[in-house]
Amino acid sequence: MTSLEKQGTSATAQMGSAVRRADPAPADYVHESRFGFWFLGTDTWEKRVVEVALEDLHGLMDRPRPPYRVVLDAGCGQGKAFQGLVEHFQAERVIGVDVDVAGLAAAHREAEQHGIPVELLERDLADTGLPDASVDMVFCHQTLHHLARQEETLAEFHRVLKPGGLLLVAESTKEYICSWVIRLLFRHPMHVQKSAEGYLELIRNAGFAFGPKNVSYPYLWWSRATDFGLLERFHIKAPPPPGKRKETLVNVVAVKRA
Repeated sequence: MTSLEKQGTSATAQMGSAVRRADPAPADYVHESRFGFWFLGTDTWEKRVVEVALEDLHGLMDRPRPPYRVVLDAGCGQGKAFQGLVEHFQAERVIGVDVDVAGLAAAHREAEQHGIPVELLERDLADTGLPDASVDMVFCHQTLHHLARQEETLAEFHRVLKPGGLLLVAESTKEYICSWVIRLLFRHPMHVQKSAEGYLELIRNAGFAFGPKNVSYPYLWWSRATDFGLLERFHIKAPPPPGKRKETLVNVVAVKRA
């Protein structure tokens, strides 16, 4: 029996032994809306959000040196990043961690559909149960803004990463999450939302290192909840340049110092 098998308990009935279960979701967990769960399983989410973020994060790396053999998909949701993690980083082992059992069921189907070997854990990201220094990369895509215990979660990422391992974060900022349309359609713990600089400070304070060339501020159409880029599309108004706008997204590649 492997260490992960010892840490897990019996799996859920609908997924057989695919998911290792631990404690239920923390008391401060905010469950996603029905619309949000549906949207996170769409091709639009996969193609316009996940794949775009993976491409950008790959370009922010100092020296891409795949393979990153063990990759933790933190807050893996419905598994829409699994195939991209294998293609971009030659991951040989993907560990998907989430507290939402319905999302993990969809992630299991996604992995089977693409023939990707994935270990799925139903766990709190602040306490994954993974061994110290056991993963080469942590991929944290649009996850931190869902978590009330962000500091504890980043400390956990630092613990499970090997020295020299990478943390890839793609995050939506307070400017976007607090917009009326996102508040209407989705559910988040509003008291922990941060600006782009606030997330960078959070990652830096957790012991990770990165420079300006490892950070980007995408200003994608879907992140502009005031007009969703329609003014630009119809050539009515150009978007403000960096430094003249409130950033809606921030991507960063950070390293755990060796």
